[in-house]
Amino acid sequence: MSKEFTRHGGPWDRGSADAYYDRPFQPHYFKGDTYNSEKVERAQMTEGEIAAYTDGYGDQDEIKEW
Repeated sequence: MSKEFTRHGGPWDRGSADAYYDRPFQPHYFKGDTYNSEKVERAQMTEGEIAAYTDGYGDQDEIKEW
């Protein structure tokens, strides 16, 4: 998987974070720093980006305990 997908704020990273924080499956990513750059929603994502988000979501086997 490319570094672009796995970087902080990228699709894989966001999927993994959503799963860890027990948030719903909602593909997205950020063009730069998370929450400090433009957010790309599912409708604007490529199939590869959605697949990277899905992989990140599915690869996360821990959930944050509050």
